[in-house]
Amino acid sequence: MPELPEVETVKESLKLRLVGKKIVKAKILYDNIIAYPSKEDFVLKIANQTINDIKRRGKFLMFVLDDFYLLSHLRMEGKYFFKDKSIPYEKHEHVIFELDDNTELRYRDTRKFGKMYLIDKENIDKVGPLKDLGLEPWDENLTSDYLMEKYKKRGTPIKSVLLEQDIIVGIGNIYADEILFLCGINPLRKASLISSNECDLIIKYTREVLEKAIKMGGTTIRTYSSVDGVHGLFQNELLIHGKDNGKCPKCGSDISKIRVGGRGTYFCEKCQK
Repeated sequence: MPELPEVETVKESLKLRLVGKKIVKAKILYDNIIAYPSKEDFVLKIANQTINDIKRRGKFLMFVLDDFYLLSHLRMEGKYFFKDKSIPYEKHEHVIFELDDNTELRYRDTRKFGKMYLIDKENIDKVGPLKDLGLEPWDENLTSDYLMEKYKKRGTPIKSVLLEQDIIVGIGNIYADEILFLCGINPLRKASLISSNECDLIIKYTREVLEKAIKMGGTTIRTYSSVDGVHGLFQNELLIHGKDNGKCPKCGSDISKIRVGGRGTYFCEKCQK
């Protein structure tokens, strides 16, 4: 699943080619992609809306239109492509946006897990998925006190809590492993047992890891690529995640792989306590 750095990379690629263009009309070829409103209302409301900007909130792309925000969550396999109108649709192209320059922005999703929401601007914090999101990693309100308050009643493993989007947004499985390794925190440790100093480390390394990943265009594992088909390079910088049968870069011990909350998790039993 694309995490914050990958979504940020897609956002920047889309901005270069979309800002200022008008959506003439939309065609929905797989109804379940549209989470809100109904398919019919979505098509009616989005027609003739200009794309004025593209932002990111957590793992959501936010297309800033004249009257609405178009939110797009890529989930596992969602991708956007620009194509000429004359090119026939491919099998997994489920949402087609016809633009005013005779091209089309096509949303392709082989797994069909992605979701789109078209929400009135005045209701963006009241309706839809953004209202329940936590802080961005670089928000000045993200402090050790904030995390201590959020963690104190969480008896679940810290790895699982990092993946929950209601505290810090944008962290997925890959980056959670990297952050906890740099912090020296065992992924199985209960969140309620994380100290204030360790909260400071989580904030520090969350920012450092995500910033570096953004600069490198994200992490390409399996099928992720940006809008222009460019693969990220951060996978070459990963210290712990995906290192099956590897050695810890700090102490040389074997890297362990377990499942935490159903997610494959890599860590060093010696360095992470």
